[in-house]
Amino acid sequence: MKLLLDEMYPATLAEQLRGRGHDVLSIHDPEYRRLEGVPDDEVFSTALAGGRVLVTENVPDFRRLEAEALARGERTPTLIFTTNRQFPRGDPATLGRLVVALDALLTEETGLPAAIFLRPR
Repeated sequence: MKLLLDEMYPATLAEQLRGRGHDVLSIHDPEYRRLEGVPDDEVFSTALAGGRVLVTENVPDFRRLEAEALARGERTPTLIFTTNRQFPRGDPATLGRLVVALDALLTEETGLPAAIFLRPR
């Protein structure tokens, strides 16, 4: 499973997951910086075109994009949602918890439903 991390996550999250052997890209990586600040539909399309699962905290916007695409009979990328409640951005331990949770998911899962909410391990 290949991931694309939305812009609310630091680039170090992708680096740490790559260090664990996973195929993870961040919008903050040099080749994807063009996606910083762009409309969500461009991020959604990029994840789909690259065969990547999109990890985001932006539930309302990406659920809407997913619903609209499905209503048109189009494919959508798989979505992994996190929440600020489960993974608080202001907590220094959050990065480590995200690494552990995503690493476990990437290691254990071979396929995911259309969307899931990630929980701390």
